[in-house]
Amino acid sequence: MSHSTHTPTSTEATAAWFDQTFAAAPLMAILRGTGVERAVALASTAWDLGIDSVEVTLQSDEDLQALREVARLGDERGKVVGAGTIVSARQIPLAAAAGARYLVSPGLDPRLVHAAGEHGIPMLPGVSTPSEVQLACDLGLTWMKAFPALWLGADWFRHIRGPFPQVRFVATGGMDATNARQFLDAGVRVVAVGSALEDPQQLELLAGLLHRTDI
Repeated sequence: MSHSTHTPTSTEATAAWFDQTFAAAPLMAILRGTGVERAVALASTAWDLGIDSVEVTLQSDEDLQALREVARLGDERGKVVGAGTIVSARQIPLAAAAGARYLVSPGLDPRLVHAAGEHGIPMLPGVSTPSEVQLACDLGLTWMKAFPALWLGADWFRHIRGPFPQVRFVATGGMDATNARQFLDAGVRVVAVGSALEDPQQLELLAGLLHRTDI
């Protein structure tokens, strides 16, 4: 999968960038606190499976090293790697320098959205209420991370599509191969999985989701 190296400079360009990034697969991978070696192994598993996008969370110096190495390998394979758990503007230049192509935050902080824009990096903020979705829309965003998705439930997405039909959601939190289909059927565009990548039985189910033709 090829991706533009052009840095998004507007909310429209950012939306188009996420549209392209997530176009080929309804799944993404999240690597949290894995260490460098395990991060590389899990990222490779995800890419081999057909998952194009991998997020490495940033909560320690070792996470930054993992992001740098996964991003380097991702570039070699034409894959997009992002940095997650962005809760401070100080993390943004570090993530960018390590090779992150997009940022993910657990919550919605307009200051972080603006800071990401100043660095020319797409931001996927976390939302869990209609008010947060409305605020994100007001900031010009159309792609959002719904967190924690399992707690929200699949029906939340069915209801939220009424007033916000233009919003595209990435479901994160408690997602795996056993419940991903339920959320995709509810209108979620992308489901983010983590530990499922280390379970051979779940890998087979994830492979089936990646080859669905009715999404």
